[in-house]
Amino acid sequence: MEPSQERPQETSKIALSIPVAIVLAGIVIAGAILLTKGVPQAGLNTGTNTTPQAQNITIRPVTDADHILGNPNAPIVIVEYSDTECPFCKQFQVTLHAIVDKYGKDGQVAWVYRQFPLAQLHSKAPKEAEATECAAELGGKSAFWDYIDKVFAITPSNDGLDPSELLTIASQMGLDQKAFKACLDSGKYAAKIQADYNEAIAAGARGTPHTVILTKNGDKLPLEGAQPLAAVESIIDGLLKAK
Repeated sequence: MEPSQERPQETSKIALSIPVAIVLAGIVIAGAILLTKGVPQAGLNTGTNTTPQAQNITIRPVTDADHILGNPNAPIVIVEYSDTECPFCKQFQVTLHAIVDKYGKDGQVAWVYRQFPLAQLHSKAPKEAEATECAAELGGKSAFWDYIDKVFAITPSNDGLDPSELLTIASQMGLDQKAFKACLDSGKYAAKIQADYNEAIAAGARGTPHTVILTKNGDKLPLEGAQPLAAVESIIDGLLKAK
């Protein structure tokens, strides 16, 4: 008789647990929405083949103060806002190198890198961004690109890079390790990086990487996420034909 007496109680417990589980799930989902609301997301819209349209975007003009790979007077300039701990930025770094290798040799395309570390998601990214700026200060323009390529090459992404590697990379590149550490510890580039971040947000960035393609006629075309190489090539080919 005992089993038959316990079954209604068990059934009642199960019945009660179902709505409780639903409520808890709702709380978790609502919490996720609250946590992500208004916060740029890493790799948003990654992999979509999107043809960008010219928009009224305000970003500062490209100058010699920027990190530029290729001809700064190229008819197409790709301004990328990137986060060193974003796995999709790591992927897009390879894509944009391939783009510059293909179109940059003829002076058709240049690539500008601007900082967009999402500290809300990647707490190590802001300091890594500062490290790239210190590398540029101590080693010149080419050192910036060498340094950031090495960071992307070794980081597992999503805050996986050991901070000690920042000094190791500098040493491997032949940069003055003492001066590099002093630069990094000073935080002297934090304001510059914050300015890049603010600019990306004002330009409508919703995730990383966020890109704005500048054309010779003054158009600004936003591109969200780590678009595939073929998609970026198709966009550039179309713009070059239209110039």
